[in-house]
Amino acid sequence: MTRPVIIGGGLAGGAAAARLAVLGQRPLLLEREAAAHDKICGEFLSVEAAAHLAALGFDIGRLGGAPIANVRLHAGRRSASAGLPFVATGLSRRSLDWALLDHAETLGAEVRRDTVVRQISDGAAIIADGAISGTLLLATGKHELRGQGRDPAGTISNLIGFKQFFRATPALRATLAGTVAITAFDGGYAGLQCVEGGRLNLCLLVERDRFRALGGTWPALFAALVREPGLALLGDAEALLAKPLTISAVPYGYLAQPRGDDPVYRLGDQAAVIPSFCGDGMAMALHGGRLAADMLAAGASAPVFQARLRGDVSAQVRLATRLQRVSTSTLGRFALIAGLGAAPAALAALAKWTRVAPEAVARAVAVA
Repeated sequence: MTRPVIIGGGLAGGAAAARLAVLGQRPLLLEREAAAHDKICGEFLSVEAAAHLAALGFDIGRLGGAPIANVRLHAGRRSASAGLPFVATGLSRRSLDWALLDHAETLGAEVRRDTVVRQISDGAAIIADGAISGTLLLATGKHELRGQGRDPAGTISNLIGFKQFFRATPALRATLAGTVAITAFDGGYAGLQCVEGGRLNLCLLVERDRFRALGGTWPALFAALVREPGLALLGDAEALLAKPLTISAVPYGYLAQPRGDDPVYRLGDQAAVIPSFCGDGMAMALHGGRLAADMLAAGASAPVFQARLRGDVSAQVRLATRLQRVSTSTLGRFALIAGLGAAPAALAALAKWTRVAPEAVARAVAVA
């Protein structure tokens, strides 16, 4: 078997590298960044994600994340809340991803940081000083690799993502203790939660046309956000980034199609992009990384792996995508909140239905 070469050091890539190292495959991981960095992500680490990390021998407790046991939805002055069917953790990707790469190195993976892959050509990863051949695992997250673009047909690709950290005020700390709060607004939605270090993560998606209508600037968008009752307390909070992180044209709802002539294992957001309304992209990334490592080591082809992963996550991605489409209209937002407010148990059920199925997680982590 040729050496596994993983392109991208996020959760999917890090999980694949760690598991392949345990299996004696001597993986090489190529990460474009030179140091730990923030990423646009809700940073909601579910019990399924924690199970995958624990199976890799990684202890998330040492990173000091914030426990999350409740979810609250807001639409205007309407709201609905419920306890989650699990206890999750609020943990920044800056801390988690880099620690997972360190863990993979400890297990025996080779990690080359500050290494940009320009494209894939003839089964090799092309970097500045040459080509690296091997069995390729593509785990570049939401970012496209040249020549490896995802087909946006049927997806929601007209959204702009923003992320900003805030220092929690006492009022916000009390309001968000143990809770992830999701606010649906005209043209988008925002998630707010605590992460380690007493910070708050605000992560949101807004339709491109709505952003332009508000003036096309972050200050104008933020001014509109804090007029929403669910986000009003942010008006008194201190922003911790000089400017928010942004991303656009991500194909939410995308599912990679297995192709018999494609030798590349596609992981994380390169395999499936679940809307963050109530989806669990972090667990799916870890699940795909672990699954790819096990199937590759067992001799399964990339198309066979892709079909298996698609089967594990497609129902969740489709449900979350439908919910996102519903939440973008005024009528849909208020119908959703009214229905969930009348039956709070349904909110917990939605959280469960948009996660990787327990049996799929159990199957993937069954072999230590």
